[in-house]
Amino acid sequence: MIGENVTMKAYYHLPGLFEFYDFYKEFLSLWQNHREFFYDWCEIGSIYGAPADALWGGGRVGFGDANATKVAQLLREYNISARLTFSNSKLRKEHLSDYVCNKLCEIFEENGQTTETSDVQEVQNNTGAVKSSRAQNGVIIHSDLLLDYLKEKYPSLYFVSSTTKVLTDFKDLEAEVIRDDFKFVVPDFRLNKSFDKLGKLEQKYKDKLEFLCNECCYFGCTDRKACYENVSLKALGETEEDHICKAPNSKTGYRFSDAMKNPGFISLDDIQNVYMPMGFSQFKIEGRSLGSAIVLEFLLYYMVKPEYQLRVREEMYLDSSLDLF
Repeated sequence: MIGENVTMKAYYHLPGLFEFYDFYKEFLSLWQNHREFFYDWCEIGSIYGAPADALWGGGRVGFGDANATKVAQLLREYNISARLTFSNSKLRKEHLSDYVCNKLCEIFEENGQTTETSDVQEVQNNTGAVKSSRAQNGVIIHSDLLLDYLKEKYPSLYFVSSTTKVLTDFKDLEAEVIRDDFKFVVPDFRLNKSFDKLGKLEQKYKDKLEFLCNECCYFGCTDRKACYENVSLKALGETEEDHICKAPNSKTGYRFSDAMKNPGFISLDDIQNVYMPMGFSQFKIEGRSLGSAIVLEFLLYYMVKPEYQLRVREEMYLDSSLDLF
């Protein structure tokens, strides 16, 4: 049986914090009330995203419009870490005072853990009863300028080094993962299968690596960094031009079936039988620029037992409050 000897947990980091608020409101209810639907070896490590008007946004142009306070409170209710995707690579000093992004940091710091401990821990209240503490919230970040600013102003947030840095040289990844600034580091997906080098890392560094599982970008792409920089400039209002992708099949858009053929793709079997036995536990699912229907397919594939996938799909699609697209 797949993964029968695996005793550790896998933590998934899911897309669409602001983009799919209504979707997660229903999905997290299933997650909490019907854990028998889901693999018992997996957990939700975080949900990440950014609203459409976030100046510090990067990676993908945000289109989320959910109310930030409602979003923060929803994840606080389920003790799940929220991550702000502030991976803009083109920020300058004058951008640090942006009201919207600072306000977002205030809201998520207020609604998250205020001590540097594990994401979710058990604490005793005054009566001696055990209850769960809040999950610590974080920021996915590219710019060291922004990192220094946030460390000083919002010390209760943790930081994730963004895959938008496009660190394709393993030595650069090693240098990044040893930095104390980052709780997690997301490697470029081209390094996902560098097992000979990954396997030699100390466990404390393996614990920090968060692998991007379902990237559809062309494995041989040489324009990935330029694409991210274009998104950053658009967020700052400094360009209206889109980056023109020259990769094969770029005109077809994202397809999960194509992502599965990518040499960097990490399958469910890979997670259970390769990565977890090697000591890796953090896995990121991309998709905040996609529709909620395809995000559901990602969650079904990676988290839901086969015999319950139709049940979960029905629960989500037949919910009258949702309009999956």
